[in-house]
Amino acid sequence: MAHAMQHNLNGSTLKPGDVQLEVENVKLRFGGVTALAGVSLTVKQSEIIAIIGPNGAGKTSLLNCISGLYRPQEGHITFHNDGKQFELTRMPPHKIAKVGVARSFQNIELFKHMTVLENLLAGCHVHMKTGVLSAALYWGSAQREEIEYRKFVEEIIDLLEIESIRKKTVGTLAYGLQKRVELGRALAMKPAILLLDEPMAGMNTEEKEDMARFILDVNEEHGVTIVLIEHDMGVVMDISDHVAVLDFGQKIGDGTPDEVRQNPRVIEAYLGEESSAFSLF
Repeated sequence: MAHAMQHNLNGSTLKPGDVQLEVENVKLRFGGVTALAGVSLTVKQSEIIAIIGPNGAGKTSLLNCISGLYRPQEGHITFHNDGKQFELTRMPPHKIAKVGVARSFQNIELFKHMTVLENLLAGCHVHMKTGVLSAALYWGSAQREEIEYRKFVEEIIDLLEIESIRKKTVGTLAYGLQKRVELGRALAMKPAILLLDEPMAGMNTEEKEDMARFILDVNEEHGVTIVLIEHDMGVVMDISDHVAVLDFGQKIGDGTPDEVRQNPRVIEAYLGEESSAFSLF
């Protein structure tokens, strides 16, 4: 059970409500195409924030800027953790991961030929001090560290209820389970903030309910801040504390689910979308 975990999944030292991530006037262009046209966003410790918007609105581009995959031409992305301030726009992705920002992808990015357990242990390596080679050879401190991380990974396996598939090769698993393993691997990085790109895409209703429950557990039991992109508006409205809406690379709404639901600009943006979102309004 989640509350029985000895380790806290959360790598943050902030208190709930403290500003954890500040996106200021971020502009991103690809050739003549503007993906983000001056987006600003504030994310507070321990909240679940959903980024929504029609297709092509710039949602994944924003997550890619935060996680270091894209470097915006203008603006700042500042991350607060451990009493320090990090300017993410100048850091490569592996360093961003190391300071406490973990990411899952729209298309599953797991090691398909490896087992579930191996994939989760791979997530831990971002924090291992002894290096993968010596860890593999089990020398001294590496062995102690490996044992500690194995305990931590066992707790993630319990939390996500994937005990029965721990030794299975990831490529053989059903899609919904692969998405769950990917969430586990992101958690193995002990993030202060977790970026989830459509964690429920392609899932049936039951799988979505499970995933929503796991996300809430990670957030409520462990205080991990969650930033997610999600198309299922029922899920967004159920689990989010805060919703930001993008359209054509601009932020057109920002507030509680109820505030966003009543925002005329948001309703207008969704009118042109053949989207289940429209039923929400």
